[in-house]
Amino acid sequence: MKFALFYEIPVARPWDRESEHRAYKNTLEQAVLADGLGFHSFWTVEHHFLEEFSHCSNPEVLYGAVAARTKNLRIGYGVRLLPQPYNHPVRTAESVAVLDLLSDGRVEFGTGRSSTRLEIEGFGIHPNDTRAMWRESLDHIVGCWTNDEYEFEGKYWSMPKRRVLPKPLQDPHPPIWAATNSVDGHRLVGELGLGLCSFSVGTPPEELKKRIDVYREGIAGCTEPVGKFINNQAASFSMVHCAETRQEAIDTARESFETYPRLGGKYVGALAEWVKELEDDAGTYNYLGGTRRAMEGEERRGHTIEELRAANACVVGDPEDVYQACKAYEATGCDILFCLVNPYNIPHEQTMKAVELIGKHVIPRFS
Repeated sequence: MKFALFYEIPVARPWDRESEHRAYKNTLEQAVLADGLGFHSFWTVEHHFLEEFSHCSNPEVLYGAVAARTKNLRIGYGVRLLPQPYNHPVRTAESVAVLDLLSDGRVEFGTGRSSTRLEIEGFGIHPNDTRAMWRESLDHIVGCWTNDEYEFEGKYWSMPKRRVLPKPLQDPHPPIWAATNSVDGHRLVGELGLGLCSFSVGTPPEELKKRIDVYREGIAGCTEPVGKFINNQAASFSMVHCAETRQEAIDTARESFETYPRLGGKYVGALAEWVKELEDDAGTYNYLGGTRRAMEGEERRGHTIEELRAANACVVGDPEDVYQACKAYEATGCDILFCLVNPYNIPHEQTMKAVELIGKHVIPRFS
C-alpha cells in the first residue's frame, strides 16, 4: 500500500486577514517535506462555499506550486468537479495537460460530480443532472487528449472540430479516477475502468473491504473503459495523525477528528434532503439520506475519537499504532491510503511532525 497526503484545506474560525494565507503556505511546506519521505502523491479537493471545512476552490494553482517545488510526489485532483458550469470539459483537458507537462508526467486525474447543496445550488445545477454531466464530460476530456482534432455533440456540451492544445505528457493520458460514497457508485466506477476514490469518512476497514470488493467485481467486468486503459487502483482516505506518544497524538487530534465528520455530515447530509424536496425522491443521492441525522443531534454517535479508534475508523497514535492501523487498511485491498493530516485545526508544527514520523517509521515498513 502506498501513502498520499490529502487536503481539504480547512480554515478554522476565528479568522484573521492571514488565516487563508497561512493555510496555503502550510500545505505547500508539508508537501515539500513529504516529497523526500516516500509519500506517493499529494491530492486536494475542489470545493466551493464550504466555510471552515474547505477553502480549496481553485486547486490547480496550488498544484502548479507543488509541481515546481517537488520532484517525486505525484499530484492528484481529488477531485475535479465535472458538471457544468463548474468546469468545461475542454478547459479541464487543457488544465490537466498543462500540469502534466510542468510536473514531468506526475498527474493523477481524479473526477467527481459534487455532493453538497451549497455547491450544486450555488452554481445553478440540478442535482439529478450531475451524474449524467460527469459521465458525458469524461468522454469529451479523453477525446480532447487522444485525438489530434476532436469534435463532439452531447446533451450538455458541444464543440465543432478543433485541435485542443496542449496534450498531456503521459501517453495516452494520465490515470483517471472517480470519487464515490455509495456502494452502487463503487460498482459503476469499476465497470467504467476507473481508479476508485472511496470517500467515506469514518469507514471501518471491514466496511471498506466490502466496498472495494464491489469495485473489484465491477472492474472485472469492464470491457470498454472510459479511458484508453483500465486504472484498477483503489484508494481510500482516513483522518491520520502521528506523534511521539499515543496520548500526545490523541490530545492533538481530538478537536479535528471529531469536528470533521460533524461538518462533513452537515454539508453532505443537506443535499439528499434538498433533492427530496425538489423531486420527492433523492435519486442518485438517495444513499445520503441519513447522513446529516447520523452526524448531528441525538443520533450522533460513533464519532468521538475514542469510538473512531476503537472501530479503526481513523489512524491516530504513535508510529507503531499508526503502522498497525494502516495494516488493517492494506488488508482491505486498498492500494493508496489518502492521509487527511489536517482535518480541521491541527497546528502546522504538529502536522509537519506527523508527516515526518509517518515517512520515517511507517512508510518504509510497507515497501
